[in-house]
Amino acid sequence: MMIRTRSNSSVLSAVLLHISHYPLAANRCHIVKHPLMNEVFNLFNPLKSDNFLATPNFGFSVRPFSASSSTTSSVVPTDSPALGLEEALSDDGDEDDDHVKNKDKNGSCYSQSHLRNDGLAQDIKTILGIMHEVGSGLSGIKRKLENCCVKVSSELVVEILSRTRNDWEAAFTFFLWAGKQPGYAHSVREYHSMISILGKMRKFDTAWNLIEEMRGGKTGPCLVTPQTLLIMIRRYCVVHDVARAINTFYAYKRFNFQVGLEDFQGLLSALCRYKNVQDAEQLLFCNKTVFPFETKSFNIILNGWCNLIVSTHNAERIWQEMSKRGIQHDVVSYASIISCYSKSSQLYKVLRLFDEMNKKKITPDRKVYNAVIFALAKGGLVKEAVNLIGKMEDNNVNPDGVTYNSLIKPLCKSCKVDEAKEVFDEMLRRRLSPTVPTFHAFFRMLRSKEEVFELLERMRKLGCYPITETYIMLIRKFCRWRQLDDVFKLWDAMREDGISHDRSSYIVLIHGLFLNGKLQDAYKYYEEMQEKGFLPELKTEQMLQAWVSGKQATVDQMKDFEQYQLEQDTLKKKIKAVPRKFDREKSFLSEPETRRVTRERGFSFWE
Repeated sequence: MMIRTRSNSSVLSAVLLHISHYPLAANRCHIVKHPLMNEVFNLFNPLKSDNFLATPNFGFSVRPFSASSSTTSSVVPTDSPALGLEEALSDDGDEDDDHVKNKDKNGSCYSQSHLRNDGLAQDIKTILGIMHEVGSGLSGIKRKLENCCVKVSSELVVEILSRTRNDWEAAFTFFLWAGKQPGYAHSVREYHSMISILGKMRKFDTAWNLIEEMRGGKTGPCLVTPQTLLIMIRRYCVVHDVARAINTFYAYKRFNFQVGLEDFQGLLSALCRYKNVQDAEQLLFCNKTVFPFETKSFNIILNGWCNLIVSTHNAERIWQEMSKRGIQHDVVSYASIISCYSKSSQLYKVLRLFDEMNKKKITPDRKVYNAVIFALAKGGLVKEAVNLIGKMEDNNVNPDGVTYNSLIKPLCKSCKVDEAKEVFDEMLRRRLSPTVPTFHAFFRMLRSKEEVFELLERMRKLGCYPITETYIMLIRKFCRWRQLDDVFKLWDAMREDGISHDRSSYIVLIHGLFLNGKLQDAYKYYEEMQEKGFLPELKTEQMLQAWVSGKQATVDQMKDFEQYQLEQDTLKKKIKAVPRKFDREKSFLSEPETRRVTRERGFSFWE
């Protein structure tokens, strides 16, 4: 045991020493004045010029968030896989990846309202005004759409479906109306958008009807593509309906598509992406004769256990299974398992595998470096993490936004505001766009509404726009702070940013209102949520139904009490009051004596 401990220690020391020999080429920071921790808002206020103490572990000069530090971001594309450390660091939930992307390749967000011409923007505003009008109903929306003078185009339909993707009935009403307009016909893109929305809301039968419509038949060409079926596979995987996902995969042949290993790997990726990793693994081994084993297939399963489930036990099992079957571990394999150990705070294993890659002459890619940097920063070895960025560049691997997020997130979590701020400034100096997870890390450490709204504005100025998860985080935060006016302000801001309210946002709002005693408002949004077809959580339903039942019981008790009071008042009017004995005696004693008393033979008598 002692020998192994020494060996572990020596490997750790050797790797850290190896990293420390590559310092980041930048000016050493200097010591300046430092504000108190409760003045966190100053960090995000461009009008404040207070400086603070920069930790000597970093080689970055320190600047507050200001207009001068804002750069026109030059987006550096990344080549990270779909399931990697970026997703692990990200707070994003299930996105509508099939038809709407709020992010570019670097993970930074763009505004959905930035449209190419004013005419299209005005048409979108007109349509959204019709669909969001309170009390219209589906029949009212349909009638108003038929009477509007908007010219339908592919861009218009895609944008409207993007902004109404969480209200499937309104989106489908618009989709059907648009398809009937003269001079316009839905393309594959618009069909995919609508199918994705229907699948998200579990309206699978309606989605299949659209797919049948896409087949065209005698009326036109078939628009169904393998991507169409992959959308359905992903939507089934979201709700963990693995059987139907597999049946949809078999439907490739019904549409005369050639099914190859790449399509099978797409099915495995969809299953793993939504945490059906055990089913994907079983599917891989059951089809070994049809789809021979190769590194990429195992990497998909390994990555699922590493980055979605974060199970080191299963990750190590698949890693050993690959060795037993003669499947070579490549850079993607190492990236996945290093990322798993990184998130599990097993720094020694991270560094051991990183050193093993160098011995095997496997060149680490950006994803591997990001995972190691995250593990070092999480373990408090910030200086070594920064030095590793220098090593990346020496090996011609450029750091990206995820690299800096790998530093920023652990620093913010440890309340090391100064260091996190330095990394952010360096990120801007390198003309890298901050991503949504970058700002989420800072949002979590804010402690006042002024700080929150200041950073939201800063976020927009840097070209990174809030997404649904951003608003959910902030709504939950303001509910804890009991600042409900700001909660409703954020709720309205979601729609202004082109983000429709989804199931998760309703659940967070309803719970927040209920816990703050706003029961009537909570029930109002609960009914609105049900009208849109969202399935409430069991806890939410039980909570509100209990309140409704209690409210009804209270109302019934009040009605019974009022009826009882009415009956008593009526009875009092009919029956004359009869004084009680005590009242009579009391009255008698208070009256003056009027009768005379005579005394005879030692006795007293009333006359």
